[in-house]
Amino acid sequence: MKKPIILLFSVLFTTYSFGQTVNIERDPQIAELVTQVSADSLRAHINGLVSFGTRHTLSTTSDKKKGIGAARQWILGKFQQYAKQSGGRLTATLDTWTLQPDGRRIDKPADMGNVMATLKGTDPNDDRIFIVQGHMDSRVTNVMNRESDAPGANDDGSGTAAVIELCRVMSKSQFPATIIFVTLTGEEQGLLGAEHLAERAIKEKWNVDAVLNNDIMGSNNSNETRIIDNTRLRVFSEGLPASLLRDSTGRIGQIRQFGNENDGKARTLARYVKEVGERYVENLEVVMIYRNDRYLRGGDHTPFVQRGMAAVRFTEMNENYDHQHQDLRVENGTEYGDYAKFMDFEYLRKNTALNLACLANLAKSPSVPEKVTIDVRNLTNSTALYWQAPKTSTGRKIRGYYVLMRETHWPFWQKKFFTTKLGMTLPYSKDNYYFAVQSVSEDGNESLPVLPVPNLR
Repeated sequence: MKKPIILLFSVLFTTYSFGQTVNIERDPQIAELVTQVSADSLRAHINGLVSFGTRHTLSTTSDKKKGIGAARQWILGKFQQYAKQSGGRLTATLDTWTLQPDGRRIDKPADMGNVMATLKGTDPNDDRIFIVQGHMDSRVTNVMNRESDAPGANDDGSGTAAVIELCRVMSKSQFPATIIFVTLTGEEQGLLGAEHLAERAIKEKWNVDAVLNNDIMGSNNSNETRIIDNTRLRVFSEGLPASLLRDSTGRIGQIRQFGNENDGKARTLARYVKEVGERYVENLEVVMIYRNDRYLRGGDHTPFVQRGMAAVRFTEMNENYDHQHQDLRVENGTEYGDYAKFMDFEYLRKNTALNLACLANLAKSPSVPEKVTIDVRNLTNSTALYWQAPKTSTGRKIRGYYVLMRETHWPFWQKKFFTTKLGMTLPYSKDNYYFAVQSVSEDGNESLPVLPVPNLR
């Protein structure tokens, strides 16, 4: 029997008299896949990654037991192993290229390689791609030190292990849309692998709907403040899209006029992650951080948002800088170094499961509704919204649509209204609320929300 989900804001719904809430249930396939994510399996992936000594981007690619070359071949072998259980849907590749010295963090011609596994979607009319990624490279204090051991268990063995585990679990299932699992290189040298992949997506005209970037997500404690907590995960998302810096169509003026500064692609994806992730993973709160990334740091989601794609970063709530970018040593009674023993594998399991729930729900959902508009031609205390059916609905049944609503000051969607029609009029003022529309599959999987464009004619 399906279990009803207790929504985070169910009390708020009652308080604000928004009416009856939509009863959203877990998709049983997704719920079952979530249970297959294993802390022991994640630990084994981490131990395998750490065994290569260093995974520095400029480390050896010829040694079969040490360095970045051996690590990426090991990951490729994992993906190829999982391809055997996919019924021919999963293909594994090593995407290689050569970088010349840049006078900064590449001091010699570098043999680069992202390891990718593509789980092809089953719907021939659905060209959407969802990417989940972590970076496989590691470092010590000196970013150019390619010789010293750099375990990189948490940074970013945790994100890499999550990607490997997601591929292991999800490759046995079918999804209408395509999922790409990728472990990136060159993050510590300047987001190099992500730049390559994002640019490739643009050149090859991939229809990338969302990118989930996992970086430093497996430790539950912080140095200095000594907070220990494995129940919260941060999701970083940009506000105003970086692509607006190159925009000449007047979108900035429209965003300013209608107050949509908080509703770019990344922020909309982050809200989706919070709702869906908390639906399936118990004892885990998704904390939305209204920044693209932390101070003084960067992540592999950034090259994607700079090119106009929806991309967010997952990072543990409390970072421990004694175990990031550190030479291995004991100093004044403190042990420095990014070792697996400092990780919390139950926490990593939950964070990986959250990725799975979001990816599966997205890949099973229909495409977003088309041409979503809000009628602003008249002064009314009600709100009329209209849209068209998703472009990839051919051959797939759609249950209907959710109209989402939240107060202008509220960070998350507070209410969902269901309809089978291509429009809805609500007794709530468009001046006081934000609205969006989602397509809903026959199994109840929601697409990403689309905010309406004002219809002024």
